[in-house]
Amino acid sequence: MTSSRQKAANLRYRLPPPLFDARSRAAWLVLGVLALVVASFASLDLKLGSFLSGEALASMRKFLGEFVPPDTSPGFVAKVAQGAWETLAMSALGTVLAALAGVAMALPASRLPGAARGGVRLLLNALRSVPELVWASMLLISAGLGPFAGTLALAIHTSGVLGRLFAEAIENAPPGPAGALRIQGAGTLRVFLYATLPQVLPQLMSYTLYRWENNIRAAAVLGVVGAGGLGQLLMYHMGLFQMDKTATVLAAMLVLVAVVDGVSFSLRRWLTR
Repeated sequence: MTSSRQKAANLRYRLPPPLFDARSRAAWLVLGVLALVVASFASLDLKLGSFLSGEALASMRKFLGEFVPPDTSPGFVAKVAQGAWETLAMSALGTVLAALAGVAMALPASRLPGAARGGVRLLLNALRSVPELVWASMLLISAGLGPFAGTLALAIHTSGVLGRLFAEAIENAPPGPAGALRIQGAGTLRVFLYATLPQVLPQLMSYTLYRWENNIRAAAVLGVVGAGGLGQLLMYHMGLFQMDKTATVLAAMLVLVAVVDGVSFSLRRWLTR
């Protein structure tokens, strides 16, 4: 009995193999990643010499000099502020719609058996596999130019992302409270509302706020295809080589992203306390 306990203790507290050892999975993984990086450099035509040449640096310095000073005329600043508000509204509404759709799809993706569950997960994969720009380009045909197409594009893509994250959170919820309610005769809906949801709600909110941070950046880019907001202003003035106005739009993007990141970080810290 004593020897078996000692063997069990030795197996339990056995040290991992050294890093540079044939049994070390971490070493093989690092070697594989390094081989992939080397193969990437070998296969891509990276003209680093031309990129770092004196002529290229001089051209870049001249180009960046055209951004200074930015256009701070009251009329244009008001126009940029309106575009920033449009971008913020697109990201917020798109994230809310995506969170609702994500919860609706996460429940069958985590609870349904067999093929039905696989079908819902396949739908989630399809929604998040298509980038927001592609969704916006397709939706422009039916929704027309403007923020409506951008909002729908954000909602569709983000619903696939949040649906997958929500499903995993629901699957990993501790089963104890749900089992206790089932023993008392509670139905599936009550078990979810009173046992599962309270446990995973902070995590769901954290995922939603994090995706809102990403969507504010995506919303600023969606305007490139005519989906409204700051991106549309950026594309328009860059196309006309009005770099002073372009600098103002870029500054507004930086400020908007920084504010949303700060607000989202504070809310996630508050939720996880």
